[in-house]
Amino acid sequence: MNQKGDFTAEARLLWISCIAIGIGALCAILAWVLQRLIYFFTNLFYYQQFSFLHQEDLWKRADALGLWGIIIPVVGGLIVGLMARYGSERIRGHGIPEALEAILIGRSRMSPKVAILKPLSSAISIGSGGPFGAEGPIIMTGGACGSIIAQVFQLTAAERKTLLVAGAAGGMTATFGTPVASVLLAVELLLFEWKPRSLFPVALACAMAMMVRPNLGLEAAPLFKNLPVHNALEMQGMASAGVVGVLAGVFALLLTLSVYTWEDLFHRLPFHWMWWPALGGLSIGIGGYFQPRALGVGYDIIEDLLKGDLEVKILIPLILVKSFIWSSSLGSGTSGGVLAPLLIMGGALGALISHILPNPNPSLWALVGMAAIMGGCMRSPFTGLVFALELTWDIRVLPALLIASFVSYGFTVLFMKRSILTEKVARRGYHISREYSVDPLERSSVGTVMTTNVVTIPASLPVVELLKRYFQSSGLHRHQAYPVVDEKGLLLGVITRTNLLEDWVSRGLNADLTSDVATMNVIIAYDLIQRTPITAYAWESCRTAAEKMAEAGVGRLLVVADDNAQKLVGIVTRSDLLKPRAREVEEEIKRERFIGGHATNADDAED
Repeated sequence: MNQKGDFTAEARLLWISCIAIGIGALCAILAWVLQRLIYFFTNLFYYQQFSFLHQEDLWKRADALGLWGIIIPVVGGLIVGLMARYGSERIRGHGIPEALEAILIGRSRMSPKVAILKPLSSAISIGSGGPFGAEGPIIMTGGACGSIIAQVFQLTAAERKTLLVAGAAGGMTATFGTPVASVLLAVELLLFEWKPRSLFPVALACAMAMMVRPNLGLEAAPLFKNLPVHNALEMQGMASAGVVGVLAGVFALLLTLSVYTWEDLFHRLPFHWMWWPALGGLSIGIGGYFQPRALGVGYDIIEDLLKGDLEVKILIPLILVKSFIWSSSLGSGTSGGVLAPLLIMGGALGALISHILPNPNPSLWALVGMAAIMGGCMRSPFTGLVFALELTWDIRVLPALLIASFVSYGFTVLFMKRSILTEKVARRGYHISREYSVDPLERSSVGTVMTTNVVTIPASLPVVELLKRYFQSSGLHRHQAYPVVDEKGLLLGVITRTNLLEDWVSRGLNADLTSDVATMNVIIAYDLIQRTPITAYAWESCRTAAEKMAEAGVGRLLVVADDNAQKLVGIVTRSDLLKPRAREVEEEIKRERFIGGHATNADDAED
């Protein structure tokens, strides 16, 4: 009976989901710890006091310090460089590329050292004025915890990936209070699949992190409250959202180029990379001296943008300085995230553009700009628009967020080979494809590609006849393997040329498959069967057949009837499994036109 279903899932999914729920709760605690660490180092560097309390308006304190404020980010960068040099180099960067690399190349294995040093180094970097967000560090830290727990339970690499991503998404949920956007980030960036085995545990981890979050004293959703209420946009406003999307796409392109241009410049320096974050800190200090609002995580700046409180004379230097210090310090290899800085730069861009749009509402277009910059820079349009929605709970601007984020995404897809997140992995020699589609092998069944006219060997056939008919160059058939059947046509096994040669040599006979006729007439085909055949059913997917071939190390499967596992109905080979892919390629490149009930080739058809 055909047992194929819409999804592949096993009862083990429940066990993995239970672990993911625990990881979600743990990551909420880790997010709280990271937040307190950032507060602690901010107080230590800028207020010279030991305190875990949040200080409002860091930029005012930095402005009051004057030239002395330039030294603070340098000290923070120096400490981060030393931690990376003598602790773990994996703490460098903004977290998401490192998580991608662990998933794709490292079989989702991460070390406990990273789980400890990453949040600590990021707290030092941000607390000393670094223009970064906490989401990258918590994604890396949560992912490391998920991976470590998976290793404790001795899970498979696929299950480790699920729990790594569950930890990363749970950490992001706890940091921002955005569970849906965190699940979408997992789908668009980290999972590389859309399957219940991974999606269900990740969603439960995010839900648990959201439930635990208020109990830790973190802000209840939405993160930004008491914002202006926006009305639904008309046609003119939707067109304006498209304009913001295009400009955000251009800005995303420039930001990506800037980050990796700085990285290339740092790689040309004649001294060890350990000192690079200190130089990045110098650029932060100098930029912060001229525009203190560009320092730190900047949640207060994001809130000001969403309220429309910043004037043009502040927006222009904020964009210029923030993009300069963020790209230069990130290129230096320091530790910190990209999401909060993108929100500030995208929000400032939207607020600035609003003054030339038909609907000059800085608050509205700041929110749209935030979604657009995420859609373009991170190549995650769904994450961008839902993230902006969950930060504000302003559902009426959803159509504008959709347009802006996808227009920005489309622009960068056309004009950028890689995103700011995947470029770093690509520079390490690994290509990442983020195009998801159903495997053509999954869509095709074995019955549609198998050969039904199967050449078989009678079990009683003497070996001399077997050699003559099947394995000699002058024989009727020239295959590498044949199924062996009894007088009723029921399957008994398989004989391959390799098995035949090995059996022949083991009997002490000539390796060229020749010997005396008497010996060859005594041996029959049944005597040469060495193993039970690997079989498949006609209703099984070609992907399942390919997996069976890979696991058994064979190049062909015998297809048997559902009601009788010994009744041979066909054979499928590796070359047969190329047929679904060939059909998909034809669908991609062959252009057709259907007129009057018959098809014509569009490349040759005349208008």
